[in-house]
Amino acid sequence: MVHETPLIAIIVGGLGCAFVLGAIATRLRISPLVGYLLAGVILGPFTPGFVADQHLASQLAEIGVILLMFGVGLHFSLSDLMSVKLIAIPGALAQIGVATLMGMGLARLMGWGLGAGLVFGLALSVASTVVLLRTLQERRLMETQGGKIAIGWLVVEDMAMVLALVLLPALGDLMGGMGSPPLSQLALTLALTLGKVALFVALMLAGGRRLIPWVLHRVTQTGSRELFRLAVLAVALGVAFGAAELFGVSFALGAFFAGMTLAESPLAHEAAEESLPLRDAFAVLFFVSVGMLFDWHILIDHPLPLLGTLAIILVGKVVAAYVLVRAFRHTIPTALTIAGGLAQIGEFSFILAAFGVDLGLLPPTGQSLILAGAILSILLNPLVFIGLQRLAAHRPRKAAATTGEAETAEAPTKVKTLTAPEPTALADHAIIIGYGRVGRLVGEALRQDGTPVLVVEEDTGILEQLRGAGQEVIAGNAAQPDVLAAANLEGARWLFVAVPNSFEAGQVVAQARKRNPQLDIIARAHTDAAVDHLRQHGASLVIMGEREIAQAMLSHTHGLRIPDPAPSRTDPPDGLVAEAV
Repeated sequence: MVHETPLIAIIVGGLGCAFVLGAIATRLRISPLVGYLLAGVILGPFTPGFVADQHLASQLAEIGVILLMFGVGLHFSLSDLMSVKLIAIPGALAQIGVATLMGMGLARLMGWGLGAGLVFGLALSVASTVVLLRTLQERRLMETQGGKIAIGWLVVEDMAMVLALVLLPALGDLMGGMGSPPLSQLALTLALTLGKVALFVALMLAGGRRLIPWVLHRVTQTGSRELFRLAVLAVALGVAFGAAELFGVSFALGAFFAGMTLAESPLAHEAAEESLPLRDAFAVLFFVSVGMLFDWHILIDHPLPLLGTLAIILVGKVVAAYVLVRAFRHTIPTALTIAGGLAQIGEFSFILAAFGVDLGLLPPTGQSLILAGAILSILLNPLVFIGLQRLAAHRPRKAAATTGEAETAEAPTKVKTLTAPEPTALADHAIIIGYGRVGRLVGEALRQDGTPVLVVEEDTGILEQLRGAGQEVIAGNAAQPDVLAAANLEGARWLFVAVPNSFEAGQVVAQARKRNPQLDIIARAHTDAAVDHLRQHGASLVIMGEREIAQAMLSHTHGLRIPDPAPSRTDPPDGLVAEAV
């Protein structure tokens, strides 16, 4: 019996093809995003073979945007948003204005009218939510000043595009479109839209900050992890959908405020973990859906306009953002972080392009240029960011000498996130990866014993506390080779891997074992499978917290000892298995 299964086909085809090409891209030491985009090109209508349903793909991509922005909101409090408003609001609006004018200039050179130029310029001015956040997450910049400003900038851009979508039909007749309502109706529509957005924000900040944490807290009292996971997804998707349907706010903005209202709750970290797997899967489908829009004929038919479009996205926007951030007296690393993140366009650009064509404002060629510009800018964005990182690495000392104490006070923390950290001078020391509850207990005991300790951590709040206490630290993710290399593994005596993520911990253990075959590596795990995984990667001792708790309980009541687990198929090298105390 034959069934129509376009939804299953796009999920299976999209994820499967993205996995294969993403793995190849990773093997070639380039961003896996390139593989995901190429998967979309293969599945799209402009290449032979299987063609996926673009309409379904775009809806699945929206789920990825919702979950991603919800996750960002969980780590971004209202105070963070308010702390960057003085630069995010004027900076984003000014950058939109500059990019729009550049787009209108290019449109003028191509012989288009004022309306086409406005739509074209607006589409080139707004960055992709998914790409910008992925860029910040991959480089561990979410908690830096530059990352916070970039997120605030993104929120302002989303709000501006919501208003643009309202105003474009009303201005259509004035700019050569298909007709528009009277000016009085335009003013009424604009006032209604602003009122809806303000009402939504007020409801989320006043009622949502109490209601959403209260609901999730009640769910946790049931003791059902499955129900809690379902509640988190229902909140993220439900608020985003309600915001779009009832208040005219974008899915992304609605999800962001949903996460932000939960950020101050003790359940925020747990909610982020529960939404992570689906968030990553649907984010991949977003890039696949973008790739499906790429028509390679644009490269042949309109090469010069396409080069001009890319120049605006990759050069014009970067320069404009950099100058604006520096004008607000922020550091060079902060300015380069924001400028590099904005060097691409995405989902709002597609919406504006399609809307402009429907209104008769934008010619089909303009939509093709916008789509091609989005694809190519997303592909080239990692290269732009790497180039700006290298530029930042050569500028800190010079900048500090010319801009005074305000910059030197901020630059060191930011530079460490953009460049390889300086190697430690410690030897015969203990390295602690992750300074959460487990890492903190280990570190305090080692310091009391007089053991030199080096902490590798990426949470800026924890890093500031440790530096204030005189503790030597390395900022960054230990899974990155340059970060781990700075810890002097060859001269270390112990490595304590205290991060709970077994996949990331496995990467750290494997790299450490390769650098120092004699290093005593102690790791933590939550499951038997994780224990086996870490031992196979070379851990000397893996401690499963639940097992140790059970052992302590039995020792207290019956003096019993839990039998040792069966050894893994690949044991660590001889002489490296430590005895548990």
